Amino acid sequence: MILPARNEERLLPECLASLLVQSEPGFALGVQWEVIVVNDDSSDGTREIAEKSAKNYPGVTALDAPALDLGPLGGFTGKNNACWAGAQRARGAWLLFTDADTEHELGDLSRALREAQRHHVSLLSYSPRQVVTGFWQRAVMPLVFSELASVYPPKQVNDPELRLAAANGQFLMVERDAYFSVGGHRAVGSNVLEDVVLARNIKRGQRPIRFRYAPEALSTKMYRTTAAMIEGWTKNLALLFPSPIALAVWRVLDLLLFFGLPVLGFIVPQHIPYQGLVFFLLWVRTCFRFYNRVLRSNFPALDIAISILGVPLFVFLLIRSFLHHRIHKKVGWKGRTYSTGR
Repeated sequence: MILPARNEERLLPECLASLLVQSEPGFALGVQWEVIVVNDDSSDGTREIAEKSAKNYPGVTALDAPALDLGPLGGFTGKNNACWAGAQRARGAWLLFTDADTEHELGDLSRALREAQRHHVSLLSYSPRQVVTGFWQRAVMPLVFSELASVYPPKQVNDPELRLAAANGQFLMVERDAYFSVGGHRAVGSNVLEDVVLARNIKRGQRPIRFRYAPEALSTKMYRTTAAMIEGWTKNLALLFPSPIALAVWRVLDLLLFFGLPVLGFIVPQHIPYQGLVFFLLWVRTCFRFYNRVLRSNFPALDIAISILGVPLFVFLLIRSFLHHRIHKKVGWKGRTYSTGR
């Protein structure tokens, strides 16, 4: 288990606690587990938490990531640099990369190993249950994850005959040989969407992968604040979706039809029989199409219901991400700025 962490003193203890009880794999499958916490130049208490865990638990190792070159020719993002450092230290036949904002259910590692072996895959990745707080996270996150489910359908991702690949860096378990055969995180070092690209590299190497939604395995508190959510999705959306501007236009159309059709039904003079009914049926069709799509997000019903109100922010994020990647050619994350223009 490789855990890169940058300024995660608030969430790291919970994550570590959930990993340290995962002792079952060593007994059930003959696999020796280890936890490698890689401190990514943190300025808070992350390093001290990692060192304390390493001192108290023999299966934990605390590392400092190598110095990061943030110049225009730098070869790593911070997370990739930390993951690569941890992978080189790891000894297991399987490597699990997970994030400090995750919390793992008891026994999820043994179940994941059995699942990977049962499906004969070299990479297994889970999409966790999302724990969100505040109105904007609850309204916007279902929109993002419903689009992800549409662009990366697990059935197609898991089909070895198709090129489509996807993974989630919050839970990415990969065979050691497969990982190093494609260069691991070193080969995707400058990419801010490293999980998807790593999965793509492994699938192109004729090794099967598996990706699915797994709320029974782990949960994640992905963003602590709305500002962090804006920064995070600005970093990723233009890379995750092939046509972010077209997607933004479609969501604007959803918003206009959702709120505009009822208004038009009242203010437009009636020129044809049952005109009001026509507007109503068009509105019902709009609602059905919109919410049927958002249902794919696997979020609670109330979050899905208010997601229409998150469309303006979602559209803003799509456009902002597009501008940062295609025009400004740089994105920010956790106090660092990365070039996207190479």
